[in-house]
Amino acid sequence: MAATTEGFVWIGLQQPTSEDIATLAEELSLPSLAVEDAVRAHQRPKLERYDDVLFAVLKPVRYVDHDEVLETAELALFLGPHFVVTVRHGNSDVLGQVRRELDQPDCPLVAYGPAGVLYRAADLVVDGYEAALESINVDVDDIESQVFGNDDSDHGERIYKLKREIAEFRRAAVPLSAPVQRLAAGTVPGVDKKLAEHFRDVHDHVLRTIDAIEAHDRLLSDVLQADLSRLSVRQSELALKQNEVTARQNEDMRRISAWAAIGLAPTAIAGVYGMNFDNMPELRWEYGYFGVLAVIAAFCLTLYVLFRRNGWL
Repeated sequence: MAATTEGFVWIGLQQPTSEDIATLAEELSLPSLAVEDAVRAHQRPKLERYDDVLFAVLKPVRYVDHDEVLETAELALFLGPHFVVTVRHGNSDVLGQVRRELDQPDCPLVAYGPAGVLYRAADLVVDGYEAALESINVDVDDIESQVFGNDDSDHGERIYKLKREIAEFRRAAVPLSAPVQRLAAGTVPGVDKKLAEHFRDVHDHVLRTIDAIEAHDRLLSDVLQADLSRLSVRQSELALKQNEVTARQNEDMRRISAWAAIGLAPTAIAGVYGMNFDNMPELRWEYGYFGVLAVIAAFCLTLYVLFRRNGWL
């Protein structure tokens, strides 16, 4: 076993069940609480010490540009004096890349023992953060140009989706700062103090990542507010145009109604005298025709004046 040599053994597990890891945990005296966290996953990045076993959780991310989705994996590492046990949930090649580097001749990580695996894994995870930020930068710049350009589309859903992915990014990156800072300070038992300088570089990258995440979140909030304001103004303009159209329609209806009312008077009077009853004295009046015309003209003129006074004509 590795305890009798200068090297260490690395055992990798992918999404194990409690039964899968039980024998290994008993053999290597892995802390039960940490084993439970490793199996259940959905943990925040952290660093804990249990006697001579160091337990760390890292969360690699990968940004899928065409879907604008941040994929998050989870890595749990148990570091003992002569062993490394890793538990992976999700898709990530971080541990595979570390293994390939360790297999290279004269790999400098070997000299640091299990702590070298933790350093390189953390370094690759943070490098993945920076790669994800570069892709997110492109999408944020694109949505900003669209909102402040001549595009009248509603971008609220896309902005909200980007903010949600950045919130997921924050949950992966922000909690990592404190554990890496402890490692950079060289105060963690079992970790070679010579690695402190390397961890300081990782910590610096983590801080830059956190600053960029916060900046993107604030920018997207401002862009979302601008988009909502732009849509509100556009809706107000549409409502104003609709009100103008409605007002013109009402005005047209008033005019039509006024002329219809004026036209009703001669129609009604002419209808009465068109009934052809024998007992209609006005039919035999010498001036009846001119009288009816005068009544019709007076009635129509009166209605016209009234409608003009009320603004209907």
